[in-house]
Amino acid sequence: MPKWELETPEGLRRGLGSPALFGIVQGFIAASIYFSLGLVVQAALGFAWLVYLVSAVFFGLVVLSYVEGASLHQERGGATIIARYAFNELWSFIAGWAILLDYILLIAITAFATTDYVAVLFDPLAGGLTEFLFGAAVVAGVAWLNIRGAGSRRYERFAFVVLADLVLQTVIVILGLLLLLNPDVLTHPASIAGTPSTSDLVFAFTLTLVTFAGVDASSGLAGEVRVSRRGLKRLVSARLLAFIPYVGIALVAVSVLPFESDLQSGGDDYVDAPMLGVAAGFEQAWLADTLRVLIGLSAFAILVIACNAAMLGLSRLGYSLALNRQIPSAIGRLHPARATPVVIIGVGALLAIVLLIPADLEFLASIYAFGATISFTIVHLSVIRLRWREPDRDRPFKTPLNVRIGRGELPVTAALGALMSAAAFAAVVFLHNSARWAGIGWMVAGIGLYVGYRLVEGKPILKRVTIPERALTRRGRTKAEYGSILVPVLGTPLDDDIMQTAGRLSMEENTDEGEGGAVIEAVWVFELPMALPLDARIGEADLKQARKALQRAKAVGEEYEGVEVATATVRARRAGEGIVREAKRRGVEAIVLAAEEPTRVRGGPLLGGKRGLYDAFVGETTRYVVTKAHCRVILTAPPGEARGRARPPSRTMRLAPQRAADPMQLPPLAPENGGISDPDAAETPKGG
Repeated sequence: MPKWELETPEGLRRGLGSPALFGIVQGFIAASIYFSLGLVVQAALGFAWLVYLVSAVFFGLVVLSYVEGASLHQERGGATIIARYAFNELWSFIAGWAILLDYILLIAITAFATTDYVAVLFDPLAGGLTEFLFGAAVVAGVAWLNIRGAGSRRYERFAFVVLADLVLQTVIVILGLLLLLNPDVLTHPASIAGTPSTSDLVFAFTLTLVTFAGVDASSGLAGEVRVSRRGLKRLVSARLLAFIPYVGIALVAVSVLPFESDLQSGGDDYVDAPMLGVAAGFEQAWLADTLRVLIGLSAFAILVIACNAAMLGLSRLGYSLALNRQIPSAIGRLHPARATPVVIIGVGALLAIVLLIPADLEFLASIYAFGATISFTIVHLSVIRLRWREPDRDRPFKTPLNVRIGRGELPVTAALGALMSAAAFAAVVFLHNSARWAGIGWMVAGIGLYVGYRLVEGKPILKRVTIPERALTRRGRTKAEYGSILVPVLGTPLDDDIMQTAGRLSMEENTDEGEGGAVIEAVWVFELPMALPLDARIGEADLKQARKALQRAKAVGEEYEGVEVATATVRARRAGEGIVREAKRRGVEAIVLAAEEPTRVRGGPLLGGKRGLYDAFVGETTRYVVTKAHCRVILTAPPGEARGRARPPSRTMRLAPQRAADPMQLPPLAPENGGISDPDAAETPKGG
């Protein structure tokens, strides 16, 4: 196991793979059927299966956008990371804050839903104080598990439980279609229980959005998973195919649920526990009783797993928000021994228990739809914007159906998804009174907290500012020295030294106060001659070299505690121009690069040389970056023995070998030359 993995705290250690992702995503889908099916059928009547069919299409669009966005920048955070690189830090927070609300709601919903299914075995749990106490115990137990920390093996075991539940639900679909299906459901759904209004159909569609919770939860683990390019495609296929059985379950449910009694029959509440109504529809008593018990046990297990996954998503997202100074660091405080976000978990659990008091599933699901539609709209728009903002970036996964427009491409699936998400958000606002006021109140409070916190701390509202992970384990005020650092990589052994220099700089200064920390932006610059367009195809060998160098840089940089490395490839006519442009676009606060060898041309302009402060010891690329950069430029000291040696020409940027052990920071440039007059007093870049 690489060194950087061993040094990551146990509570947040990387290592989750495809089985864990499958368990999280499929667990949410399976759990949502157990508690949302009754609400959807109650609103859409015989048309419920059509609502789920439309929802399945929308689900596919959401999955495609999330997978492309998460594969571009593999950091923890899900929608927040995608929005950060597409727009800015404020939009990143808005997406994250909306999803934070959804995670809290999901914890409450799944815990509440367990009671109606466990009541199959223990009837007192069907209502009253006992129901509330049992749901609260589920929330508390899940919070305790997440404070302790969960390794990859636990989630892989969860995946087996989820797979067993998928088999059970598939069997129910097959038996139901053979024994219970009413043909009128397919040909004349209005004959089942009448024709619902358009508003009821739209209302039912928004309730199905609870099914999509696992998408952001799994996307938020992008910085902790190992999934190959082929694995990404398999994961997308598995997510899409996993939704198909639930259209079948809706067909069976519409055929057997007792609409004439308002989904109430005996001691069972088929709104909150609709799968028990499906089991009761079988005429064979032995089969109905057996399925009832199996459904009760499986539903409890799946709902607890989904509750745990929601708590995991809450903790990871809250941790990411705290690291990026989007919420106060005190809220993101890590457990001193477990390195888990104990404060976030505790607050989330407390809020979820409070939400159990109304015991109103429809109320909770409608508020969830408010947050989900906001985040989904932002994700779709972010994927679209990144096609123009980062057109040349290597995309491990790319959505199909793209239309070339100028220098970028319009992903048709993301555009359609954005329209559907925005329409769904409008429907939630106009049709759900409780969701409208609760959701707007939550978002206004969150944006006020974010803006106020940034202003009080003297940090920019639209730019990224980070703190090291170790700062979340300490008490007292922490301050970020750099928001981010840009490091051009070369594909040579020198990269390790440069990344180590950047890593040390992010941790060295002000360590007594717990300050420091940065996101390192590692970039590979492809220099393209004027004879080729900037969007010319890069050879596969060059791409592989770039990917290998960036992967190595990420591993080396993340050896340093609290440091995260984002990677990218860029194209430019000149390497220096590409570096400066990326630094401005990303809003970095420092650039660390290796100084080139000087041209060795003496005598000033008449003989081809240039006079200036830096011309005696740096080359063209370094001189351009130092002159044009909007932020601090930190160079590594050139060794004397390296001078005078010729360097082979290349299409990609090549810099002379340097000793990065002793970084040298150049004197600050005058403001008119693009620098800052007092770099020690400026914590944020002036441009970008």
